[in-house]
Amino acid sequence: MRVRVAVIGAGFGGLGAAVTLRRMGITDFVVLERAGAVGGTWRDNTYPGCACDVPSHLYSFSFAPNPGWPRSFSGQPHIRDYLERIADSHRLRPHLRLNTEVRGARWDNAELRWAIDTNAGSYQADVIVSATGPLSDPRLPEVPGLDAFPGRVFHSARWDHDYPLRGKRVAVVGTGASAIQFVPRIERIVNEVTVFQRTPPWVLPRADRRIAAVERRLHDRLPITAAARRQLIWGSRELVVGAFAKHPEWMRAAEGLARLHLRRSIADPELRRRLTPDYRIGCKRILLSNDWYPALTRPHVRVVDAGLREVRGSALVASDGRAVEADAIIFGTGFKVTDLPMAHRVTGVAGTTLAEEWSGGMAALRGTTAAGFPNFLTVIGPNTGLGNSSMILIIEAQLAYIADYLAKLRSLDGGVAGRAALVPRPEAVDSWNEGLRRRLARSVWNTGGCDSWYLDAAGRNTTVWPGTTAEFRRVTRSVRLDEYEVLRHG
Repeated sequence: MRVRVAVIGAGFGGLGAAVTLRRMGITDFVVLERAGAVGGTWRDNTYPGCACDVPSHLYSFSFAPNPGWPRSFSGQPHIRDYLERIADSHRLRPHLRLNTEVRGARWDNAELRWAIDTNAGSYQADVIVSATGPLSDPRLPEVPGLDAFPGRVFHSARWDHDYPLRGKRVAVVGTGASAIQFVPRIERIVNEVTVFQRTPPWVLPRADRRIAAVERRLHDRLPITAAARRQLIWGSRELVVGAFAKHPEWMRAAEGLARLHLRRSIADPELRRRLTPDYRIGCKRILLSNDWYPALTRPHVRVVDAGLREVRGSALVASDGRAVEADAIIFGTGFKVTDLPMAHRVTGVAGTTLAEEWSGGMAALRGTTAAGFPNFLTVIGPNTGLGNSSMILIIEAQLAYIADYLAKLRSLDGGVAGRAALVPRPEAVDSWNEGLRRRLARSVWNTGGCDSWYLDAAGRNTTVWPGTTAEFRRVTRSVRLDEYEVLRHG
């Protein structure tokens, strides 16, 4: 099947791209989704307590405000419902190809198009928009003996709802954003919880509350009030970017709040010591919770402040030699953020995969296009992540860039699809990323003294955008053709 554009993924990025295409009058496109429904991260993560840590009114598209958010921080079911409504209200269903996993995509330089292989047939596309996202494939650590564990093992992003946890001894590996949400929920029903904590997180109070019906009615009848609320939240997030990116020493104020939160929640000085991070706040993702610390004080909950070294039968052995028995192991160990699985499946002009080209670190021009891969655009690409605001703002900025890219491509090929392609010049990609490296060198993500998922195996920060979302919107407002090489048919 031949299409103008193939979008990969049906989460926020993929659905946003589909809406952008329809707004441009492009209807010759498909959205290839490996699962059986839309939603991406918010479809896959169904663990108890799953919710967003960005305020609801900022965690939605500006072109599709939702006046009915029930809480200031929304839960997974409400966010997924929102995305389902986007698919319906913007007439995206006819373009969706569900249960269709992309197994490979290869650039055809003679025809100036992509040949895409899926489990449900093949496609040819002039342009690919990859919106698989960095939180799509769980990361499971290699633990000796894990295969022989007699109990149940699963990742929080693939929660096993068929396995009853009630009365079980559960081991939780990891203390990141997912674990601090599901541990307080499961500790109420299990017999025992052991949390393996390699590094304690910084945790701030979660200012969550139910949004009153009168507020929802006001936002519905006067949309300007919802827009003002969104702008207020956005502005407050923009103001703190300088502390993260330029002046990590300014983070001491937030650190003081986090220490106060810990001190008020944990009376035991020894436990409090084990839960106190030894790195600058912001170096890792700052977590929000009111029930994480109280959960750790329960008599049937224990914290092992060491990583999981090996599994011996039903015994889990920590790196310091301590051993505990468990009936189930739940990994809250994050995702493959710096080694995107899709990069191994995309082959460019030189016959090499994107993963091979990125072996020295992910790099893309303005976070969207990669040298050697014509007409291949990524939503939430390298160095587009945020440590303090909503990724939806980054996605919308990239969608504007993609729209201008497609408009310029249309003018270059004279309206005859497939007669021209754009590929970023290597020197433009290098210049862009050298600027990012210089700016990130002084950021809290690089200098805060921690090992986080923001950094790849070589210690390179290939994930975070070191500026405000307003700046990112400016630098992706339009495509600079001097940064690209134009390929023409024949």
